[in-house]
Amino acid sequence: MMTPEQFKAEKDYRTAMGIADAMLKQGILTKAEYGKFNTIMLKKFSPILGSL
Repeated sequence: MMTPEQFKAEKDYRTAMGIADAMLKQGILTKAEYGKFNTIMLKKFSPILGSL
């Protein structure tokens, strides 16, 4: 079971990556930029499920 803090981290990570995914699909971000952003967000939020 997740703690409230872990749930918030997971939610925030998924929200950020959802926005980044939309930006990637629109051509605003490159695949390289998306990858770098994902790495930064993984370090920032340390999501339990997002890192699987």
